[in-house]
Amino acid sequence: MSASAERIAVIGQGFVGLPIAMRAVRNGFSVVGVDLDECRADALAAGESYVADVADAELAAALATGRYRPTASYADVAGFDAAIITVPTPLAECRPDLSHIEAAGRALACHIRPGTTVVLESTTYPGTTEELLVPLLEEGSGLRAGPDFAVGYSPERIDPGNPEWSFANTPKLVSAIDEPSLSAVRALYDRLVETTVVVASPKEAELAKLLENTYRHVNIALVNEIAMFAKDLGVDVWAAIDAASTKPFGYQRFTPGPGVGGHCLPIDPTYLSWQVRRQLHRSFRFVELANDVNDHMPEYVVHRLAALLNRRRKCVAGSRVLVLGLAYKPNTGDVRESPARRVVELLLELGAVVDVVDPHVQPHQCPPGVKIVELTEDGVRLADAVVLLTDHAALDYGLVERTADLVLDTRHRLVAGHVEYL
Repeated sequence: MSASAERIAVIGQGFVGLPIAMRAVRNGFSVVGVDLDECRADALAAGESYVADVADAELAAALATGRYRPTASYADVAGFDAAIITVPTPLAECRPDLSHIEAAGRALACHIRPGTTVVLESTTYPGTTEELLVPLLEEGSGLRAGPDFAVGYSPERIDPGNPEWSFANTPKLVSAIDEPSLSAVRALYDRLVETTVVVASPKEAELAKLLENTYRHVNIALVNEIAMFAKDLGVDVWAAIDAASTKPFGYQRFTPGPGVGGHCLPIDPTYLSWQVRRQLHRSFRFVELANDVNDHMPEYVVHRLAALLNRRRKCVAGSRVLVLGLAYKPNTGDVRESPARRVVELLLELGAVVDVVDPHVQPHQCPPGVKIVELTEDGVRLADAVVLLTDHAALDYGLVERTADLVLDTRHRLVAGHVEYL
């Protein structure tokens, strides 16, 4: 693809693909946004965004240009100059599920022409671009990757809800299967983002993405386990973290919580662990240990809550618990792999009556038997316990501090003397 190419197909219109599509339209490209969920495609066509980082007004402006076309059909990508694949890569029975990448590769292949560019952004294990995607594109197009069309890998670095770092200003790793492909891939992203960083090959770029998230996953597990030990040792782990954070070198602050969620941390490190076990027949012990610690944090939260209720001569069964936050991270409505959902499910299994306060989450995203409620003084007073799991900025913490009788704060957001911290 040359720098003058104008027509982009963005495959996947979720929290990664939709911001890319909006940025491309804003920078002068004509964009076909493919999402096989027809309800999603219809919502986008009607100007209704389901991605928190893309406001309805931004979507409406893109539609008004006539250069953004959401669709559920791959037939509409015909004639593309570049395609960016941003499809999900979930786990299926603890194994990588690359079926969405495979489907996208097959569907795009028949539309590839000499000079086009295909870039994969989906998180995956090293080797996927060259060993899985390239053969699919070549088989379906009858052309050769490299001599006839460009192929690259540029891992997504979207952080939903982050007001400072967006797709546009986050440095973008770019890699490709050969030098001509790299020139095409970099030319594309140089028109979309402020900074591109060249990586030697797709395998290194694929590993870089997994390294970024494995680093966070392992360090969160470390501080979670320290928090559990500190509690039993009678030490204030939050004071210790604050103290350690004053060191200007050799330390990065991580804080404990009810577990990890979203697409990245519960899933991406397992991709690397799976590849190491499959190819090298060895275990990735750090990842497996981190998985064990973080996966069991919801159980630990429920254990702590049960102990607090026991002090009041109450049991979990029959107690009314008000949960603050169901999303996996603050200021978003994303409940994928959310540890808060698991906490709620465990409380229900123990017989608790659970209500959830979350201004960002839709009612249908709650576990069965749970309803979304407003945060009110009466609701807090009626609760036998309040559990803060996701510290959304929109929550009235002063109300909780004044009104709640029993509080377990897993995020260290509340400052009342009677609050119990993780």
